[in-house]
Amino acid sequence: MRIQHNPKHVGEVTQAIILAELLKRGIAVSIPFGDNQRYDLIIELATGFQRVQCKTGRLKKGAIEFAVASSRYHRGGRRVSYVNQIELFAVYCPANGKCYLVPAASLALKNQCSLRIEPAGNGQSKGIRWAIDFELV
Repeated sequence: MRIQHNPKHVGEVTQAIILAELLKRGIAVSIPFGDNQRYDLIIELATGFQRVQCKTGRLKKGAIEFAVASSRYHRGGRRVSYVNQIELFAVYCPANGKCYLVPAASLALKNQCSLRIEPAGNGQSKGIRWAIDFELV
């Protein structure tokens, strides 16, 4: 059997892994009907329901990078922010096999975000978003 690597397949695998990790931790998960919502999952926490957008993280230079805007290039050519449309990003990083829950409100929602795993090569420490602080445990 040949493994597919198209973006839709990668996203489906990411969503399935995040779903399983949430369920393993006893978090109630709902999946919206169809694929026309701006969120992939809804989770129930003590604070209420949260809309979740699943993203695949890529490990580069000691940080996990993931998109915080959706690509609409196939529908007219621009990126679209998730501002006011989700509460959380759930990020799965295949390189380390871990999942992260990142509050959308904590991000400057531009195009991309990074979670540091290793200290920055230039010694920068201010303004760093450490992956361990968002790890799904």
